[in-house]
Amino acid sequence: MKPGHFAVFFSNEVINLNGDGNYPFVQNSNFYYLTGIDQEECILLLFPDAPKPEWKEILFIRETNAIIQVWEGWKYSKSEASEASGIHNIKFFPEFRQTLKSLISQAEGVYIDVNEHERNSIFTTSSAHAFANRFREEFPAHKIERAYPILERQRSFKSPYEIEQLKEAIRITEAGFRRLLPFLKSGIKEYELEAELIHEFIRHGSRGFAYEPIIATGKNACVLHYNLNKDECKDGEVILLDVAAEYGHYSADLTRCLPVNGSFTRRQKAVYNAVYSVFIQAREMLIPGEYLEVYHQKVGKIMEVELLNLGLITQDEINAQDPSWPAYKKYFMHGTSHFLGLDTHDVGNRYNKFEAGMVFTCEPGIYIPEEGIGIRLENNILITDESPLDLMSEIPILADEIENLMQ
Repeated sequence: MKPGHFAVFFSNEVINLNGDGNYPFVQNSNFYYLTGIDQEECILLLFPDAPKPEWKEILFIRETNAIIQVWEGWKYSKSEASEASGIHNIKFFPEFRQTLKSLISQAEGVYIDVNEHERNSIFTTSSAHAFANRFREEFPAHKIERAYPILERQRSFKSPYEIEQLKEAIRITEAGFRRLLPFLKSGIKEYELEAELIHEFIRHGSRGFAYEPIIATGKNACVLHYNLNKDECKDGEVILLDVAAEYGHYSADLTRCLPVNGSFTRRQKAVYNAVYSVFIQAREMLIPGEYLEVYHQKVGKIMEVELLNLGLITQDEINAQDPSWPAYKKYFMHGTSHFLGLDTHDVGNRYNKFEAGMVFTCEPGIYIPEEGIGIRLENNILITDESPLDLMSEIPILADEIENLMQ
């Protein structure tokens, strides 16, 4: 932060569903990253250059009462919030306005955190937006700065604690994956497999899926974000499972493909092995110093060779391709990797070099709607100064391993 500035971070709000119902509360990831507090109606204020020590960091929490305790249950007390966050100065939510007025004359400006994630396509007015508008009206001589780039940089690097949280999310994900294997057979519905997964995830202390589960049999696997999960698995099909657990707010992200009857056809296995070949080569390219865009281009060239070998594209199509949409994109239309952490599509600057401590997915795929085959394989990879560390190396991925497990 610039000298003389303070920063304000807001918890997420409870969002109305219908009538008097609400969506399940999910904490703002940046707020949770900075505080460890998983509750609504909270504000964090950071003022490193404050003239008073007690102003350097203040956490404002919702004040509970007997009625709230009866209807909603436990909420943080001041001592509990201090223990969870490590912040000593805890105040109640209504005290924020007066505190702001007390310190504003000592500050040059404020850092405000709004959602600048490049994948976010829906504008939502948040507490931060409301605060920014009110701040401009009341204190027009003060500057407003962006907190997002600082947190984007910080959250790109995972601490040992964060890696352990990710590993636990992965361990729970593996337990769910192994649980559903005996249930997969011709005639079962996609949602029945979803039920087995959520059972196992919650049984192991997860709050549930890290993202909307994709359980896509046959041609459904060619829909990248398919999540209806309603169709019947049929003999001879391959089912694509893009499913993972969260743990302590951290997201795993796994994709595996299974033959419904326990055995791949020759064609299915050829496509599967082609994807696996790209996966292995792409995984080894997740090293310090590379750029995400360059990495994706290199993976695309590897995929081009595999699609040629499968007879899905021709050399003439490659020669005549539009560089902005290469021929391989017909069957592999998405990127290979994204940042992973507190969010499944975690924050991170795609225009910075890979560095040790970052965690990425690695998920090439081939989708052939005309053949009803969609294959994607995905693991979570930690970049280190030595070589990429596959955090999901214990989860079976080879085609022969999958067949042996199912049989």
